Amino acid sequence: MSLEQVRDDIEKEARARADEIRAEAEERADEIISAAEADAEEIKAARSEEVDAEIAQRREQALSSAKLEAKQQRLEARRDVLEEVYEEIEDALVDLDDETRERLTRSLIASAAEEFDDHDAVVVHGRADDEALIEGIIEEYDGFSVGDPTDCLGGVIVESETSRVRVNNTFDSMLDSVWDEHLKEVSAHLFEQ
Repeated sequence: MSLEQVRDDIEKEARARADEIRAEAEERADEIISAAEADAEEIKAARSEEVDAEIAQRREQALSSAKLEAKQQRLEARRDVLEEVYEEIEDALVDLDDETRERLTRSLIASAAEEFDDHDAVVVHGRADDEALIEGIIEEYDGFSVGDPTDCLGGVIVESETSRVRVNNTFDSMLDSVWDEHLKEVSAHLFEQ
């Protein structure tokens, strides 16, 4: 065998080995690229799921916050309406006609009088505008006198120093009591859904 042929064989073998190394390297590079692309897809999918979850969570928080704010505004509006109704009732009590005011005041004094003994010195306080009315009614009761006016819508506060009994039969106290007792019904009637 000639030197040239040996050189050609070595060269041929070297080329074949180089081609084989290159093919292996390309195959390995393809595997690395494939693995990197798969990892990138997994990372992208995971990140996409995280972003979608965060968007859903923020959307839910915004929706909950909006619902809560709307509920608070509804409650405030209801509270305002109930306050208006209460004020209208107060105005109606102040503006009662004379006959109705006398009938109610007479009834409230009679009810309060039951709480006192016959020998008690009893003082009746009422609205300043009702002083003459109260004086006329208590003429029927022994030991009753008119006291200082009190700030109220009407009715009376009846008290005795001797027995330490105090009866609050003002329209205000009656309204508060009825209002508290029937607020749920009033609210249901006003805000039927």
